[in-house]
Formats: sequence, C-alpha cells, structure tokens
Amino acid sequence: MSASHHILVVDDDPAIRELMAEYLTENELRVTTAVSGAEMKKALAESVIDLVVLDLRLGGEDGMHLARHLRESSAIPVIIVTGKRDEADRVMGLEIAADDYITKPFSNRELLARIRAVLRRYQVQRDATAATPAKGGTERRAYRFAGWELNVLVRRLTAPDGRRVELSNGEFNLLLALCEAPQRVLSRDQLLELSRLHGAEVYDRSIDVQILRLRRKIEADASTPQFIRTERGAGYVFDTQVDALN
Repeated sequence: MSASHHILVVDDDPAIRELMAEYLTENELRVTTAVSGAEMKKALAESVIDLVVLDLRLGGEDGMHLARHLRESSAIPVIIVTGKRDEADRVMGLEIAADDYITKPFSNRELLARIRAVLRRYQVQRDATAATPAKGGTERRAYRFAGWELNVLVRRLTAPDGRRVELSNGEFNLLLALCEAPQRVLSRDQLLELSRLHGAEVYDRSIDVQILRLRRKIEADASTPQFIRTERGAGYVFDTQVDALN
C-alpha cells in the first residue's frame, strides 16, 4: 500500500477520529479528517482523495444524504460506518453504491483491511484504463509519481512529505505534459506544443530553462536527475511510473 493513497475520515467523535487517523498514518496512508459535511466537501475540493470513510451518524447531519452526494458527484470509493443495530442504514448505504461498510465497534486492523481491499479493487480498474486518454470531456484529477502528486484541478504540486511546492505556470504546464507521456522521449518541439510554453526569442532554449527549474524542485539532485532525463539529440524523457487519477 502506497503512502500516496489519501484517505478522508469523516466522523464527529474526536477520539475515534484521532485514533483512526493515527493508525492509518502509521500504516503508510495519508489521512485528512473532517467533522462535518461542510469540512468533507472542502477537503474534496482541495485535495485528491482516494477513499472516504464516512460515519452515517454525524451529529445534526444526515450522513446518508452526504453518502448519496458523494456517490452522485464523484467516483471516489466510500466505506460507510454504522452502528451495530443500524441494519437499515447498511442496506440503504449499499443500495446507493457504497463500496463497503463497517460496524461499530470495530478494530483498526479491520478498518485497514477493508480500506486496502477497496483500494485494490479500484487499482485494478485504474490499471485497466491507465493507458487510455480520458474521454467524453472527463478531466484527469491528478497524476502521481514516486510519492509526488500533481493535482490538475487546483494546479498544485505536493511533495512526498506533504509539502506544497510552488510552480510557475510554465513549470506546471511542462510537468503536466511530462506526466501525460511518461517514459517516452519528447522533443523540445513536442514539449513546447504540449505545455504551450511561449519563449521570448529562442524557443528550444526556453524548454531547457524550464526543465532546469523543474529539476531543482522535484529532483533530489538536479545535477544527476532521476525523473527528467536528457536524451542527447532527441529531447527529454520522464523516466518514472505515473498513475493517472480520473
């Protein structure tokens, strides 16, 4: 399980919320928590979430309505949390296509196992479509490589340690072009076209400058790059596995 998987835990009980977040983080998952539907929606708008753990019994809110909103507005997998006697909630949750449910009280080990199982199922689907461009106007939400995350919707680059890395517009467009064509040699002309860079005078040199700046931000050592390699006389290749998230 990759530390790049980002889990959103929605629960209004601070003790339970903190325990889940601590345990999942210890098991190499990124975790964001929310106490309400408003915070859940804010987190979904600002981050690329891979799975939501949603308690249906949020104080003063209709958890089932939030679950239905999640399913209607996105394809993000959802695990609903219900009480031991809330059979009706479990049935309704599955009817609105929740991916799984877990009943209180539950162990953190069980929660982790269910999260991993759901993520594996979605990974199989993602791998099956990874080489296929998004169709029908569907935009990629993000690209991930070696723990890095490029959020396309909010134009944000996040480092493996969670830091936000500031990119210029040109750097973002160039990294996006590289993520869309990983492990392929791209000429300077191709990169210019794909990233829509506008060099002032010598176009091919503007790409070289942008590449250098980008390397300084994502490479451990810009002088010996591991991600953006130079192919002499040909161009550049983004030499890493990239996962595309729809």
